[in-house]
Amino acid sequence: APVRLWVKTEPFLVGALPAPPPARLGPHYLRKMAAYARARAAEGCFPRLSWPRWRHIACGKLQLGRGLAWLYFELFLSLLRRDPSRLLEWAETEAGCADADELEQERSKAGEPHPGPGGRGRALPGLTPGVDTLQFLLFLYVQQVNKVSLRRSLIGEEWPSPRTKAPGLTGKPSGENKNWNDQDHRAFVQSHLSDMLELLLEPEQLSASSHSTRSSLVSYEAICALSFLFEGTMSKSRTVRPLHELALWQPCHRQNGYSKLSRTFSFPRLESWLRSCLTTNPFGMTACLKSGKKLAWAQQVEGTTRRAKIACNTRVAPEVFPMVIMSQVYKQTLAKSSDTLVGAHVRIHRCNESFVYLLSPLRSVTIEKCQNSTFVLGPVQASVHVHSCDNVRVIVVCHRLSLAATAGSAFYILTPTQPLILSGNRAISFAPFHTHYPMLEDHMAQVGLATLPNHWDSPMLVCKESSDTGVFSLLPPSDFYPFVIPFEMEGDTTETPGGLPSAYQKALSQRQQKVQIWQKTVKEAGLTKDQRKQFQMLVENKFYEWLVQTGNLQQLDSLVPPAVGSKQAAG
Repeated sequence: APVRLWVKTEPFLVGALPAPPPARLGPHYLRKMAAYARARAAEGCFPRLSWPRWRHIACGKLQLGRGLAWLYFELFLSLLRRDPSRLLEWAETEAGCADADELEQERSKAGEPHPGPGGRGRALPGLTPGVDTLQFLLFLYVQQVNKVSLRRSLIGEEWPSPRTKAPGLTGKPSGENKNWNDQDHRAFVQSHLSDMLELLLEPEQLSASSHSTRSSLVSYEAICALSFLFEGTMSKSRTVRPLHELALWQPCHRQNGYSKLSRTFSFPRLESWLRSCLTTNPFGMTACLKSGKKLAWAQQVEGTTRRAKIACNTRVAPEVFPMVIMSQVYKQTLAKSSDTLVGAHVRIHRCNESFVYLLSPLRSVTIEKCQNSTFVLGPVQASVHVHSCDNVRVIVVCHRLSLAATAGSAFYILTPTQPLILSGNRAISFAPFHTHYPMLEDHMAQVGLATLPNHWDSPMLVCKESSDTGVFSLLPPSDFYPFVIPFEMEGDTTETPGGLPSAYQKALSQRQQKVQIWQKTVKEAGLTKDQRKQFQMLVENKFYEWLVQTGNLQQLDSLVPPAVGSKQAAG
């Protein structure tokens, strides 16, 4: 075929909420929504859908809560909004709202920079309020990727998670994350392609039962909307182009049924052409694991069968975010600030008893099946998702945090959105972000994250089975200690951005006072030289005992650089 197409990573990895969608977001209701929106074009439903109209459809017609309605709307916007200055502008607007009514007014103006059709090209000055209705319908349809299939669970392709029998905590026996697996994305699109195309058809192209016919025609605008999901290359060219550009390429017209006269495509031919051109995403997880560059960032621990594996894309394109996959880092400190990480989607998988510092601006991070570990991350522009983890500590400034099937873990966060508690969590604690490194504020500016608004302490319970607020608590100030990043770097940040909430700052100040009183008491005790020596030994022994008991000794030991032969590689 002169054209190669693949399913884009972002709509699934960042755009699909990692939980089963509400039943009212199923294909049947989305078809009704598509007809409703087109019929009310004059009211702000089509071709762009404003927040007030979506709120009306979501809450009034689909019976979703207002919080969930905004979550989907904002999630879609965050896929398209990538300009840091725009993001900082929105953060300032949101933080400046005096009350809920003013916030609703600002949300009514919320929109995206409106480039040419399909989402590329030079952005026009100013924002176009609302979202592209057809693209938003496709985005809502993509949420079905995490739907639990009863049929498939009966034939053994899906199993409940061992931690909970709640629906939605499922994965294949290999425990694969569907948001990451591009083979799942491709299979999903191939299974549902007809449905998705029908969602984009004009009413007169549909039969009485809202389905396509052999003579249905697909508009060019619908193909532009499909560029939300598809991209590809022409012949031997390596330039990645959106679907609508490729579909208009002369050599493809015969196969995809394009008519220059009507600027439409034949539905059956277009569907057949899309299926025949669809291939594996060259920038996806499969390609990264199969032919990606292996990075020697981790030490291999002797006496264990675990092999630490870290890989990144070898093929990179300016339009595509890079990918870094890290697995089985065990009993060590891994610290990186690297160009390889900048703007990357990072997956951290099966790490145990480790301290991982990734101090670069990142696009998204998924942490899954990790235990007894600490993760200190640079600012994350899109989302951090933590799944099936035990006793982990995550310290991050991020646009969004979501948790599923995770227990006994603490999250020290600065985030402009409510943390999402999905199903199967227990003993989760939230605390304010409490650290810094010299480049932190520069990195925050690069990804468009500000210090306000900060919703670290108001999580949203998304799944029905999470309606028990007992699954999370806020860390008591008496248990709060600052976290020091133990590396020297260039940069200007010297304190925690935005400071700490007063109760936590007070707890730290009181503790600092106690230390000063202790130092003064020792100084005024008038000890002889021998007594001072003896006293110091006693304190050091007690400190060492404390280090062993708390597990902090391993953290300190793992900061000692490894022997020359086993150094962590650059990259």
